[in-house]
Amino acid sequence: MTLGWVYADRKERWESSAALGFNLTAGNSDTVLFTLQVQTEREWEKDLWRLGVTGSYGENDGDKSTERAGAFAEYQRLLTERLYAGLKLEVAHDAIADVEYRATINPALGYYFIKSERTQLSGEFGPSFVLEKTGDGTKEYVALRLGERLEHKFNDRAKMWQTAEIFPQVDVFENFIARAEVGAEAALNSKLSIRVVVKDEYDNQPPAGRKNNDVAVISSLVYNF
Repeated sequence: MTLGWVYADRKERWESSAALGFNLTAGNSDTVLFTLQVQTEREWEKDLWRLGVTGSYGENDGDKSTERAGAFAEYQRLLTERLYAGLKLEVAHDAIADVEYRATINPALGYYFIKSERTQLSGEFGPSFVLEKTGDGTKEYVALRLGERLEHKFNDRAKMWQTAEIFPQVDVFENFIARAEVGAEAALNSKLSIRVVVKDEYDNQPPAGRKNNDVAVISSLVYNF
């Protein structure tokens, strides 16, 4: 999950990556977890396109512990050197959280507070149109969306990033979703790298019988192509 970000250098072609994670334990506790993320992006002089799909599945002692899937498409257009407008479409599924689907349309206006070759810090805001189906039924509503993203490249082989966003429903502020992510990636060679990500999603009014907070720590091997 990423907000308001473009590379400082133009990309002359689509740049893509596939990240695969696998965790397995056996003994007193038998667990298995698969994660997969495929993403591609390209930047022109003033335009940026980003597309991606994610999925994860896990079991704990034979019981399903994770079943998530999602996809997104994002477009950004620079209006000035630092000001930009964007549109992001997302759809997500989380069986354990009892979310059959949650689809959002997020137009936004954003600004780069820092935009250098190695560091970018941006913030954006706008409305979010939400359609979701959970164990409590189907509903649609309009939310506000506030988000920020920080990325820093230590060198050509290592980088870190941090994102946060919140979606409060405009007429029921007690109904909100907040997300945060912290990640780091280091290259092994020109094609392979190692990535570690910590994700946190908080639903202030989750479906009945579900907890508010979900935290995931994901380590994966990334292939760049």
